[in-house]
Amino acid sequence: MINLPAPISDYLEADRTDGDGIANCFTNTAVVKDEGQTHEGREAIRSWRREASTKYNYVSEPQTVTQDGDRIVVTSRLTGNFPGSPVDLRFFFRLDGDKIAELEIKP
Repeated sequence: MINLPAPISDYLEADRTDGDGIANCFTNTAVVKDEGQTHEGREAIRSWRREASTKYNYVSEPQTVTQDGDRIVVTSRLTGNFPGSPVDLRFFFRLDGDKIAELEIKP
């Protein structure tokens, strides 16, 4: 089992069980960068997650966690109904207290 900071663990749990709850893992002014788009603020993040959940069904399994400056990098294997499945993605988290201030998802 990988030991993750609570905000990241909360995010991954919400991703599995409560897509709408994902937005609550972020600060009010958080930024998510994914698939070439930037989503700013909780409402935009909620919309981003809703849109993704209508397009794809997947399971995410964290594989590794490392530190990159002030970011925590989680490499996770995603398996689902999307082109190229399964795929390993890197999630670059920047935390602010007990919330996520920034998330960038890269192949």
